[in-house]
Amino acid sequence: MGLHLKEGADDDLAENHEINVTPFIDVMLVLLIIFMVAAPLATVDIKVDLPASSAKPAPRPEKPVFLSVKADQRLFLGEDEVTAEALGATLDAKTKGKKDTTIFFQADKGVDYGDLMSVMDNLRAAGYLKVGLVGLESAVKK
Repeated sequence: MGLHLKEGADDDLAENHEINVTPFIDVMLVLLIIFMVAAPLATVDIKVDLPASSAKPAPRPEKPVFLSVKADQRLFLGEDEVTAEALGATLDAKTKGKKDTTIFFQADKGVDYGDLMSVMDNLRAAGYLKVGLVGLESAVKK
């Protein structure tokens, strides 16, 4: 016994042209959960002890200006100790006001990165934008 809602309708079903998106949504939700779990694991938080450079050293100018930072955060311009506040004036006197002079910057391994960036900011504020970082030379492995 069958029930017909329309009079005179044939028994063929009408074609449905709509896409079934339920499997697509299920796959996307699974991928979302996987990435939510895996994303925090992708960050790296390790201490870095940078090695010495094996790059070929650049030729030195006639009278290089070395700025050194000791492990106890004392600044030395050449052989003379200088304070962070007087760094700009001392550099101006040493370079005769030439702001395009390359300042060779070296720091002890134990210097905090924040202190290193503070000295770099002082150099930039004084107008010295050409800074050469000095590292230990090591033998090139072949």
